[in-house]
Amino acid sequence: MHVVITGASRGIGKEMSKQLCDAGHDVTGTSRDHSSGVRLDVTDPGQQARFAAQIKDQPVDLLVCNAGVYLDKGMALEDYTAEVWGKSLAANVTGVFLTVQALLPNLRLAQAPKIAIISSQMASHARAPGGSYAYRASKAAALNIGRNLSTDLKPEGIAVGIYHPGWVRTDMGGEEGDITVEESASGLIREFDVLSVETSGCFHTWDGRIHAY
Repeated sequence: MHVVITGASRGIGKEMSKQLCDAGHDVTGTSRDHSSGVRLDVTDPGQQARFAAQIKDQPVDLLVCNAGVYLDKGMALEDYTAEVWGKSLAANVTGVFLTVQALLPNLRLAQAPKIAIISSQMASHARAPGGSYAYRASKAAALNIGRNLSTDLKPEGIAVGIYHPGWVRTDMGGEEGDITVEESASGLIREFDVLSVETSGCFHTWDGRIHAY
């Protein structure tokens, strides 16, 4: 199986890459700074085009849209700027769509292609505890993209799943997180394994629970 994982230089992306490689899969990891093997700023259409050209004619069995930023953690309402909003939406929303768009030809070459979008429980409209406006809004938009992609791509046999990775002890999640990066990655991989066209459009947690939208 050929897997492409964006944002694979650290945290969950790095651990998913390791576990999938250990399981014998062919993994192409990307990062903005080239540290994970392939340089890809998901917000840059030029880099997206170059990456797609680089893996031309290679089937992609699983695309994991994991790259993202959390710029407004703990930010006061008064401190938000247009730049915070712009960068958050570019990475967490536009970046997801551009990645799927760029690699769609490669997904179409696979036997049972899958797209996994890493969103967050913070995307859920059922949870509104306040704060983290840009991150919550961007992850909600990523969830919306995944739901609509599942409708458009289902006739082609491409399954799309959206996932909450858990509150993970990473640089982004913080040391007070509930689970380790290893637990999150292994749980997510199990979820990717059982994703099918029949369950396309699902919003699940890392441990297989259905999450409220």
